[in-house]
Amino acid sequence: MTPQNDPLRVALSMLTLVPGGMGGSETYARELVRGLAASSTVDATGFVAEIGAGFCAPLPEHVAHGVTGGHSTVDRVRTLAQAGLRGRALRQAMSGFDLVHVPFTAPVPKPPRGVPMVQTLFDVQHLDLPHLFSRAELLYRTRFYEGAARDAAAVVTISEFARQQIISQVGVDADRVFVAHLGVDADAFTPHLGEREPFVFYPARGWAHKNHPRLIEAVGLLRETRPDLRLVLTGGALDSLGPVPSWVDVRGLVPFDELRRLYRTASALVFPSLYEGFGLPPLEAMASGCPVAASTAGSLPEICGDAAVLFDPTDPADIARGALEAIARTQELQPLGLTRVGEFTWENCLRVHDDAYAAAVRTA
Repeated sequence: MTPQNDPLRVALSMLTLVPGGMGGSETYARELVRGLAASSTVDATGFVAEIGAGFCAPLPEHVAHGVTGGHSTVDRVRTLAQAGLRGRALRQAMSGFDLVHVPFTAPVPKPPRGVPMVQTLFDVQHLDLPHLFSRAELLYRTRFYEGAARDAAAVVTISEFARQQIISQVGVDADRVFVAHLGVDADAFTPHLGEREPFVFYPARGWAHKNHPRLIEAVGLLRETRPDLRLVLTGGALDSLGPVPSWVDVRGLVPFDELRRLYRTASALVFPSLYEGFGLPPLEAMASGCPVAASTAGSLPEICGDAAVLFDPTDPADIARGALEAIARTQELQPLGLTRVGEFTWENCLRVHDDAYAAAVRTA
């Protein structure tokens, strides 16, 4: 155990990391690495598969050679098997640390005996919306999400909504669950308060809970009185949407500069998700001066506060109403959004991790 005044030695176990394909969880991990690299209270080392080599810079990094990683389901199964075969060696490499933190939820491999674990669990969507998951995915999450949460000395999550679901659905003690709201690098987004272009914007992967079909129907309703209005979609897996109307611009994955331009020029961000453990895009839009209309589902009311128009995501007419109201209230929502964004910083997020680490070591 580290002497009381020395930095806490933390192993960041991230063998399931697949750079470029993990959305908000990857942004979180990058900012966590950056913050820990500058920390005077934590001495962290990253553990990654071969595909993740270089992710942890400037932290020290241990690459698990022979654990390849990858994007597909087959790749994930292979990663689990490879990590299992090398589990003994990996646990030996982690045994000298004060704790193991698993930022990507699944403890692969299982931490060494006697070393406390901190798990980041972003949400328990598979318990709230099980019909959206395959049997294999439900079994995976039952073992690696729920089982790990019950074993963890501390669980970090990203909203009070997610915390309450973890407590009630998984049965984790309330005093072991810490809320670390994600941050927004406001300097990366320049607010545009002038005239905006006639399109609404939705950056989201083509997953079922992202609710694209109802959004498309809602914009179709808006076009009855606003025929110039278009819908721009970005994100991965959008080919799953199938054929879309000609006024829907499906751009897929776009560079960050293009994402910033879309935030700065859209008439509104319309975010109709049926479930969010947090939801970064509404805050990124606010930082860009873009008015926001967002779903009442999950954490979104908690994150958006009074700086967005809320709507029922199951009702296309109400989605249309929310989008139209957000556009009409642009000048009112812009300053509210810029103020709201200032409440979400990576520094605050990191401070909660310090608390969770201290609690894990203290109670282990």
